[in-house]
This record gives sequence, structure tokens and C-alpha cells, in this order.
Amino acid sequence: MTRHHQPRKGSIAFSPRKRAAKESPRISSWPEVEEPVLLGFPGYKVGMTHVTMLDNTKNSPTEGMEISTPVTILETPPVVVMGIRAYRKDTRGLKTMTDILAAELEEDLKRKITLPKENNVEAKIGELKENLDELADIRVLIHTKPRMASIPKKKPDILECGVGGSSVEEKLEYAISILGNEINPADAFYDGEHVDTIAITKGKGFQGPVKRFGIRIQYGKAARSSKGRHVGSIGPWSPSRTMWTVAMAGQMGYHKRTEYNKKILKIGDASEANTINPDGGFVKYGVVKNGYVMLKGSVPGPSKRLVMIRKAVRPHGKHNDPPQISYISTASKQGV
Repeated sequence: MTRHHQPRKGSIAFSPRKRAAKESPRISSWPEVEEPVLLGFPGYKVGMTHVTMLDNTKNSPTEGMEISTPVTILETPPVVVMGIRAYRKDTRGLKTMTDILAAELEEDLKRKITLPKENNVEAKIGELKENLDELADIRVLIHTKPRMASIPKKKPDILECGVGGSSVEEKLEYAISILGNEINPADAFYDGEHVDTIAITKGKGFQGPVKRFGIRIQYGKAARSSKGRHVGSIGPWSPSRTMWTVAMAGQMGYHKRTEYNKKILKIGDASEANTINPDGGFVKYGVVKNGYVMLKGSVPGPSKRLVMIRKAVRPHGKHNDPPQISYISTASKQGV
């Protein structure tokens, strides 16, 4: 008999395929940026539409021509810088040294954490400046304001965000200057910039190996017992164990995923929200009432899911020219 061979079914690039720990993504790496600025910003996924724009991509077949492209809208209410987090270098990497919370914190934070009764901010900042030699990195703690968005949520999300700067001293000074302030996406990003989107994908629950890994459905005698939606063999006699690479049933979706180099086509404020709202609002979301970020292409996760925008960590060869948008579709999406 001729030996049959074909590529394996399903990718094993993401393993184990288990549920994410939290719905709000945790970012472990930040790009090195010399400008003192926030390196990330959270938004809520609204939905998709399409725009007509002038293609300004170098060496593109449609360069200089008007093209129609799909876009994703993220509603971005302002976030509050609620704290400063200092890191020191340890034998196992970065270790949290101290957290400094702002003097005045919003009442909604009680839904998430226990607020401190006494908080001497000036003394803690002075102590941090005295131990400047021990500092390895400075990041800030931000919290969202979901009450302002069109989502049924009151509890804010607390996220850690990187800070740009040429030195730790510069990062610390910038973090102190924005402590307790509201930040908008226009303070961190600009039109035409390439960013990374990090989110938890749409959950699909417990699925079989055919849907989960795309294996072939069995035929003949093997298909009579259970409609053939199973693997033919889960391993040989030797080694006498089931390898982790075998396609098996299990959790599908609700994983943290990062998509690189998404182009920001437009950053709009609250006064421009009506220019993107379709008739009847976006499906499963509603009406955008705050500022928004328009990204080219798709973004992980369902509508109302928190999406973290991060400055690109792989920006090589990307053109950050702002596009010329001539038309934004506001047709009703209810029947789509």
C-alpha cells in the first residue's frame, strides 16, 4: 500500500487552548519610546463598517486611488491615571517595588478594590525619588469609565500601562504629572499610526476536534458509531501515551490574542460621534456617545469587549501617513 502523508490538521501554535484568566487582557511587554507618553489605551469594541479612502500605501497596486476598506470602531471614553507602579530589577526579572495611588479616587473603584483610608501621596513620591537608583521601570495604573459608554457595566477595569521616556527619571516625572488626570486617546496616538490590538477572542465553549482543529470526518466503518467526528487514532503502542499534539475536544475561543500593526485611520472626539453612528445604532452595541478610534480591518473579540491598543512593537517598514477619508458608511447594520 502506498504510504499516505499530508500536513497535520490544525495549528499547535497556541497551546494550551484554555480559557483566558480574565476578560481584560494583561500586557507583559511594551515598546521602547523616547517620547514621554502613555503606550496604551483601552477601548470598547463597537462594531464594523466601511469607509472610502485614498490609498496612500507605498508601492500598492491601488496607490493614489480611492478604495473601500472595512474598519472597526472602538469607543474610547477617557481613562483616569489612578496610580504609579515602580519596578526594581530582581534575579527573576522585574519585581513590583511600590504602588502610589492618587489622592482622590472615584467612588466606582469601590466595586473593584478596597480604597485606602490614609494616602500621603507627597511622602510616597519623595521616598520613591530618594530610591531612584533602585528603579528599573515606571508604569502607571489606569481605570476605565464604563458608565460613559453604551455597555451595561458599572465596575471599572484596572489596567497597567507602560510609559514612554528616555530614562527612568523622565518616566517618573511624566507619571507624576498625569497622576489623577483624565487621558484621551489623542494624547497617546495620532491618525495614521500603526498599533497592536490585544483582546480576548469570542468564546465558543466546548467543541469537538472537527470544529476545533479541522480534522477530516471519518468514513466507512469508522463513521458508523459516532458520525465519524473523531480522530482515527490517538497514538501508537509505543510510546504508550497520548501526545499533547493529538487533536482532541475542548475549549474553543476566549483566548488572549494579539494582532500587530493595525492602522489608525481616525481618532474622533465626542462631538464627532454622530458622523459614524448608523441608523438605529450598531448591532448588539447601540450608539457611540464618546470619542472613538477607527482601525483598519478587524479586531479580536465580540462587541462590548474591552480591547487594549498598544503602540506597535514591530513597526519596521510601516508608513504612518494619515489617510484621506472621503466617506464613512452610516447605513443601518440591523439587517446585515
